[in-house]
Amino acid sequence: MANTVTSSFYLSRGPSQEGREAFSAQPSTAGPWGPESQHGGPPAALLTRALEALDTGAERVLGRVTMELLGPVPVGPLSVEASVLRPGRTVELCEATVYDEQRDRPVARAAAWRFPVTGVGPRPRDEPLLHTPTDGEHHDRPTSWSGGYLDAVEWSWIKGAVTDPGPGVVWMRPRMDLVAGETMSPTQRLMACVDSASGVSAELDPAQWGFLNTELTVHVLRPPVGEWLCLDAETTLGRGSVGLATSAVYDEQGLVARSSQALLVSPR
Repeated sequence: MANTVTSSFYLSRGPSQEGREAFSAQPSTAGPWGPESQHGGPPAALLTRALEALDTGAERVLGRVTMELLGPVPVGPLSVEASVLRPGRTVELCEATVYDEQRDRPVARAAAWRFPVTGVGPRPRDEPLLHTPTDGEHHDRPTSWSGGYLDAVEWSWIKGAVTDPGPGVVWMRPRMDLVAGETMSPTQRLMACVDSASGVSAELDPAQWGFLNTELTVHVLRPPVGEWLCLDAETTLGRGSVGLATSAVYDEQGLVARSSQALLVSPR
């Protein structure tokens, strides 16, 4: 198995000519369908990084993030910008966009609601799962899928596998930084992982079928704690080209988020 893992998913290149923040995507961002386009996890985390960096004068957390994939995200030069669409004293709606620098067009966009940071809530305790990352096992990725991102993440399977059609449960953690020299924030780590729900719960043979998500919506109850995240994922197929992948996302303390993805299902 070829090893395409590098030390980070992206290298910073400073400001672009348009004043956006520029990056070089590394081979570790490549998705399972080929080495030229990215898995959805790294750009979702990069958009989250831009959303978290917005300074509106009050400390905020992301409560919901929806990423729209406007086209293939290339493994190449990118730039990112973010802005506040609807300011507010309690909640605010923000947006971030990733651009393909070579073609000068947007390829991914995220809208997010940011909520106040508070230590007071109605549920003081979490309910941890009955298993941990040490209880899982390794499964090789399908031979029909490329490496890149899949090799840049550590996987510990509790239930199922990509090659075992049906719901799946897996603990996962990125082996590297999002941006070289930076520590990934908890919510960035969450977004880097949760796009994998459609693969974790694959219902179809990936050698014969494609099931690419066109979007990713994540409702975040709280930022995760620790390096490991668990996806408890399920895919539901329609009679046509539409599928739905959903997951409940846990850290070792309990539930942190729920996700959904609309899938484009088509023969390969």
